Order: sequence, then C-alpha cells, then structure tokens
Amino acid sequence: MAMEYSALYRQSIDDPRSYWLEQSKRIHWFTPFDEVLQDTDPRSPQWFAGGTTNICYNAVDRHAMGSSPFQPAIIWESAETNQRHVYTYTDLYVHVNRVASALRRQGIGKGDRVVIYMPMVPEALFAMLACARLGAVHSVVFGGFSAESLAQRIDDSNAKLVICADGGLRKGKLVRLKRIVDRAMELLHVASPRVLVFDRGIAGWSAVEGRDLSWAAQMAESDDETVDPVPVASGDPSYILYTSGTTGRPKGVVRDTGGYMVMLAATMEQIYGAGPGDVFWAASDIGWVVGHSYIVYAPLLVGATTVLYEGTPDYPTADIWWRLIEREKVNVMFTAPTAMRLLAKHPVEMVRSHDLSSLRHLFLAGEPLDETTYEWARETLQKPVIDHYWQTESGAPMLTNFMGTVATQPFKPGSPTFPAMGWDLDVVGAQGEVVAPGVKGILRARLPLPPGSLTTIWGDHARFVSAYFKQDEKGRWYYDCGDFAEKDADGYFWVLGRSDEVINVAGHRLGTREIEEVLAEHPNVAEAAVIGVADELKGQAIVAFVVPRKGVADTTQLESELQGRIRESIGAIATPRQLSVVRSLPKTRSGKVLRRVLKALSEGRATGDLSTIEDPSTVENIRDILAERRSFADGPRSANVHPAGRTHLREPIDTN
Repeated sequence: MAMEYSALYRQSIDDPRSYWLEQSKRIHWFTPFDEVLQDTDPRSPQWFAGGTTNICYNAVDRHAMGSSPFQPAIIWESAETNQRHVYTYTDLYVHVNRVASALRRQGIGKGDRVVIYMPMVPEALFAMLACARLGAVHSVVFGGFSAESLAQRIDDSNAKLVICADGGLRKGKLVRLKRIVDRAMELLHVASPRVLVFDRGIAGWSAVEGRDLSWAAQMAESDDETVDPVPVASGDPSYILYTSGTTGRPKGVVRDTGGYMVMLAATMEQIYGAGPGDVFWAASDIGWVVGHSYIVYAPLLVGATTVLYEGTPDYPTADIWWRLIEREKVNVMFTAPTAMRLLAKHPVEMVRSHDLSSLRHLFLAGEPLDETTYEWARETLQKPVIDHYWQTESGAPMLTNFMGTVATQPFKPGSPTFPAMGWDLDVVGAQGEVVAPGVKGILRARLPLPPGSLTTIWGDHARFVSAYFKQDEKGRWYYDCGDFAEKDADGYFWVLGRSDEVINVAGHRLGTREIEEVLAEHPNVAEAAVIGVADELKGQAIVAFVVPRKGVADTTQLESELQGRIRESIGAIATPRQLSVVRSLPKTRSGKVLRRVLKALSEGRATGDLSTIEDPSTVENIRDILAERRSFADGPRSANVHPAGRTHLREPIDTN
C-alpha cells in the first residue's frame, strides 16, 4: 500500500534527521556516519557526516556479488550502428575493474579529476564507475561540445586524464571526438593531461606520442585484475558537472557522494516506482544531469536494468523508440517534452502499432510541459504521464508527482504537482516575501537543501554562494531556484519559466512560457519558442518562432491566427512584434531549444558557439527568414494594455 504524501513530506521538512536516517539504510556504508546532518552553515549542509562509502561498490559489487550476478545491468542499443549488447552485473563488475586498473596505472587516485568525452557507449559508463571506484572525481563533457568548451572544462578542473572515443554518430553524421580533443589540448592553460582513446573504428585518428593511450591495449594489460573500491567520505565530491548555455566561465556543479546515493535510491522507489529487475530507460545523454542520475547511478543503485541508447527519437525511423520499448520490455521511461513534441508530428499509428504493455508510466522533465504535449502523450500512450521539475543543481526531482511507494496525487496538466521530499518550496516576491496563491513570483527553497543537491562550485565557493543564495526580509538565507512560478489554492506549483526568460515590455513583465503555451495550443503548431529582444521604445519586444505541423501550407493565415490568439488569451501587450514560421528550432542534441541563438539571430548579432546544435542548417534557415522580414514594419505597439493573465487548466484529473 502506498504511503500518504502529506505526512511523509512533513516529516522530511520538520524532522529531516529522522527522515533521512531511514532513507540512508538503502545504501551500504563502510563506516557508519556520526551525524545525519550538520547545518552550522545552512548553505553548506553536511549530510551523513563521518560516514564512508563508495558509489561503485553500491551500484555494482552489491549486485554482482549478491543475489543478482546474472541479471542484466545495462542494455545498450545503438540505432546509429545497429548494435545491441546486454551486460549483466557480473559483466559490469569485470569491465569496471579493468578500467579502474588501467586508470590506477596512470596514477589516477582519490580526488584526481578525469574528464570523460564520450558518446553513448557502454565504455563511457565503465569509465564513470571506474573513477568512482578509485575515489576519483569524473567530469563528463557532452560529446559534441566544441574544443573551446572542452578546453574550458579541462582547465577549470585541472584534469589529470581525458578519456575519449575516436568518434560518435548522430543521425549517421560523424563527430570526430578525438580530433576535437586534439584541438582542445592546444587551447589549455594547464598542463596537458594524458588521453585514453577508445577506438570504435568509425573515425581515423592519430596518436600523439607520449600523451595518447590505446583503450584496447590498456584493457588487455588489465585483464582479470580487480581493484578494491576506495572508501570515501560521504561529503567527498563524486563528480563535477559543468552547466552549459551561459556566457563566460562555466560553473562546475559539485555533487557529494553519500547524500547523492541516498537521494537517488529514495527517488527510484518513491517517485519512479522502479526497483530490482525493472527496466528503466532515461532517454537523455550522460553529458547531462539526467544521464548521471538516472541513466547511470540510480538504476544501478537499486539493482534495476538501465537502457543506454545511442540515437535520436526519430532515426532511422520515427517509431524507433516505441520498437525499443517493445523489444526491451521497458517498465519506466523518462525523457524531455521536446522529444514528445517531435514524435507527435508523426501519425499515432507509429506508436499504437507496438506493444507497449510493459510500460507503466512516462516521466517528462527538462523544460516546462505544455498541456498540449501532455494530452497527446497521455491519450496516445494510454499511460500516466508525470510532469516533474528539477535542475542540474538539484540532481533529482524538486517538484513531482509519485508513481512508486508514495501515493499518486490527482493530476493537474501543466503543473509538476508538489515538492519532492526534503524540498521546502515557496513562491516569493522581490523582497523574499511569500506571495498569495495565484500570484506570480520566484520559486524559492528554504535551507538546508536536501541530500544530493549541489555542495559548491568547483574551485569557487564564493561564486557558489553569490550565484544561488539570497536573503529574505528577515535576513534568512534561501536558495533562489531562478524560475518564475505560481502556487495555487490547492498547493499545486506551476513553473512559468526561467526568471531570466521574462520579457519586460513597457514595464509589463511577461513570461515566455505563458506566450508559448498559447501558440502551442493551436492545432497547426508543432512547437513554439518566444524570446525578448531589445526595443528602443518599450525596452523589450516579443519575438516568436513557430514550427508548423506537417501539411500546413498557408503560413500567412497561421501567423494571423496566432497573433489573434495571443491578443485574446493574454492581451495586446503580449502580441509579438514579429512572429516567424520556421522549419525547425535550434536545439541541443538533448532537445533543449537554444533561445540565446534565436535572440542573437533576431538582434543581428553573432550566434557564438554552435557546436551543440543538433542541426546547424536550422540556424541558416532562420537567418534567411529573418533577413527577408527585416524590410517589414514592426507589429502592434500597444503599450497601455495590461495582460489578462494566462489561465491554466486548474481542475485535477481523477486518477482512480
């Protein structure tokens, strides 16, 4: 029987020590901790102080040496190379020990940093787990980031070793990863680290004498060797994950070890409803936080099978994901709303022609989930669809519904529901005061943050404090989530988009998501993105981009209808100065829309690094469309009409 949410949540907030003491029993401790929580400085809490443990031991050894040695740990599916391989927990134990032995021969030990620049191949997971086994700190860089971005991360972490592959594939296109590494080495300000190269045989490369090492040769030398897992303190760093998409020096988010494991194991059971023997598929990339938490560590910690997928949602066919769910008997899936919007462009028969009976529920996160996408996924899959909200910094859900041992709450489409355990969230105004239900404000978390949250910025704790924490009207510190939100009378939260994605039009603050939702509700719109651009008269003006559904021929009529919908739903002040129908939106390979690129194109500025874009031709298509439109006059300039406010579907859906 599922546990009641309210009582358990209140315990996690009012008595966090007893709550997290119980959750800590899910993992193995080499040395028991002295205290559940030390919070002398609430901005830097120490969880499970005095305890020692090891992530690799908990994720691999416990199962390989326990009751599940022959259970699948990893199912690797590559739509790019048409390959599939299953690794049991015993197989995983052998491979991880080989890599750990090879790293140890290169002098890698506790506290050393290792940068991993790999595609979605099992060897990437072996490398991450091998680092954890040695107590080393890995920093995975998304395969495809530019040489400049890679060099920044090697510099900042002062990595002792870089692990890469010869290349990766994306919709059949080759990305020469080793070549990018070679260029990055020329840009470093620190001593050049050694480079361990996994040769897939898909991209020719040249070894740099005295620096480069062959993966195959190193593994052969490590054959049959084992490495004892190194006990590390609960508060020791497990990894550094650099935030992307911002200008200037990237922020290296640091995750601890013990608290992170406790949080992941708890969320797998309570939120995702996944445990030993279940097949869990997080359709993300190991270069992002979802990949760290829910491709690699969380499924393995609880003894589940994780699906590692190399490919995109619609290549080589638009039903590849549904075929994979059917073949591998996936029980729980986790992806981004963008992926669902992409798949919604195709006929529903692409979904319904497959047996998805194994799938219990679908989780979506990474960006606000619009109601149109939610309804499509729910109706097409005939499965519960759970919107939840979290950040690179949180490492796990902050707002969520529950499909596991905690009772599921009634759904309100568009809302990620209630706070996850340990997250004491409010919506506040400019001075940190809690606002009334239905009033827009900033999402805030009271301190201390729960286990698994970021502990610092690598090498710059002062930046960590200044970037994430503010004081309320009483001088108390709180964590600024950086998102606009509302909380309704029933306690449901509604995340409205990043606070730096608010457009100030003639003194009126408009959230980009509010406008995007109106656009996405039109039956002929597949996707929409809204940005603010500089405007001499209003300060900022609204610019919108929409991708039409297949078969839409009259784009002029569509633009007119959309402008009218915005005026009717929000108000004339929200009418875009310019609305363009485009072929597609510029996105990262993980599916996030690059609004900074749209803003640069709209303002006629340089777009900067485009190495993370899935399809660079998208940028040229939008550039051409904007060039054609620049001869037209600006749209309506009504500066005296207040927005009517976005209306959400507020009535909960009965799930019983």
